[in-house]
Amino acid sequence: MTIACARHILVKQEKLAKELLAKLEKGADFGQLAKKFSICPSGKKGGDLGEFKRGQMVKAFDDVVFKKEVLKVHGPIKTKFGYHLIQTIYRN
Repeated sequence: MTIACARHILVKQEKLAKELLAKLEKGADFGQLAKKFSICPSGKKGGDLGEFKRGQMVKAFDDVVFKKEVLKVHGPIKTKFGYHLIQTIYRN
C-alpha cells in the first residue's frame, strides 16, 4: 500500500491560485501562504495533510500526489473544493 505525505493550499479562485504559485516560484514560504490564504482547515498547520493512502483524496488530488514529482509544487489543480496547489513531501 502506497502512503504519501503532502501539503496544499486551497483557494476558491483559479486566479488567486496562480498568483500564489508565482509567489512560491519566487521563493515565498509555502507554510506561510497556506496559513494566510488556504480555506482548508489544514491551512492552520501550513497546509500539512499528514499521511494518507491512495484513494483517500479526490482523484485529481490523488493523481498529483501519487504520480507527479515529489517536493515540486503542482497546480492549480481543480476539484469540487476549489483550486489546489499541492506539494508531495514524500511517498513510499
